[in-house]
Amino acid sequence: MGFFDRLSRLLRSNLNDLVGRAEDPAKILDQSVADMQSDLIKLRQAVASAIASQKRIENQAQQAESQAKTWYERATLALKKGEEELAREALSRRKTYQETATALNSQLSTQAGQVENLKKNLLSLEGKIAEARTKKDMLKARAQAAQAQAQLQGAVGGLNTDSAMAAFDRMEEKVLSLEARGQAAAELAGADLDSRFQVLEAGGDVDQELAALKASLSPTPLALPDDSKKPELLPAQAAEVDDELEKLKRSIDNL
Repeated sequence: MGFFDRLSRLLRSNLNDLVGRAEDPAKILDQSVADMQSDLIKLRQAVASAIASQKRIENQAQQAESQAKTWYERATLALKKGEEELAREALSRRKTYQETATALNSQLSTQAGQVENLKKNLLSLEGKIAEARTKKDMLKARAQAAQAQAQLQGAVGGLNTDSAMAAFDRMEEKVLSLEARGQAAAELAGADLDSRFQVLEAGGDVDQELAALKASLSPTPLALPDDSKKPELLPAQAAEVDDELEKLKRSIDNL
């Protein structure tokens, strides 16, 4: 493929794309109906012209037949009067008109066929125009609905919903995190306050236990015996003590 062929195809494709995008369905529908209406007017004019031509040919054929009949009657009259040459001339004129009438009748038959075809085409075009007018409003409404839908989709797409929802999700997580931090801080502050009060409340018991422990560890002062109340040993009791002392000495020596 040559360079100019490729360039021509590229230009035509771009031009078709531009034209396609520039087309407004509503305007194109209106223009199409208007064009069809213009064609209908032209076709009606053509049918009218064909019918007028048919009528003219028909009149000419009738006139030719009438003239042929007239010249035949003149030939008959001339022959009756003995004017043979005049009768021959009249028959010659009659033949000319007969040939003209025959040609006109043949043309009239052809013209009549053309007129019938034109009438059929006219009726078909009128039906198409009536159908097009009926469909036009419906198609325009559908085109407007489609355009509105496309604009709505474009607007929704331009909102970048996914990104927006993702941002909402992130903010929700952040709010939950902040709330959790606040709850934790409140719990810690409450726990610290409780612990301080527990220390204060337990302080008295600890002091009491400490005082009791100190008291238990302090040595008890020994009371000296009162010599005035020392019992006097009896002589018998002194002898028993001496015996016990001797026994203890012997047991130690035997060890």
